[in-house]
Amino acid sequence: MSCVRLGCVPEAFRLPIGLRLSQAARTVSRAFDEVLAQAGGSLPAWLILLNLKIRKPGKQGELAEAVGVREATLTHHLNAMDARGLISRTRDSANRRVQVVELTEAGEAMFARLQQAAVAFDARLRAGLAEADLDRLGDLLGRLAANAGGGEEEEEEEEEGGPPGAGLAEPPPPPPQVTGSREA
Repeated sequence: MSCVRLGCVPEAFRLPIGLRLSQAARTVSRAFDEVLAQAGGSLPAWLILLNLKIRKPGKQGELAEAVGVREATLTHHLNAMDARGLISRTRDSANRRVQVVELTEAGEAMFARLQQAAVAFDARLRAGLAEADLDRLGDLLGRLAANAGGGEEEEEEEEEGGPPGAGLAEPPPPPPQVTGSREA
């Protein structure tokens, strides 16, 4: 009987890269979700807060695009965040159909907690890896994405300021001190 018929695997068989990558991604994703939950958040909330803080998209549609979700999905998350007092939404004075989303003080505090958790998690992932390892890993992941057909998307993300997590490790600059009346 042959190995093919019996379903046995040759000794030199390597697990497919896509499967290994998928397994690793699920493990890391679950662990990151747990870290964010312990800090009082979730991945969607973190991505929304991160984009509001770093990219400062002025309109809800721009925020949906930056986070990488549809507007209806974003609305669901924004409703929950609004109910928790993390964001405020106001109508754009120039176009009443457009909602402008901003962080509240509670949202700023949640951002700080989730950022601290995310940075600590990133440090945990980097443990035991040299800078050369991290550079090589970045190159390999980019090549895998390009091989899978995502090469063009990767280039577009870099041109537009990176993926939703860009700038994660660097704390944002402090907000400028405003005196006098507040501009609209």
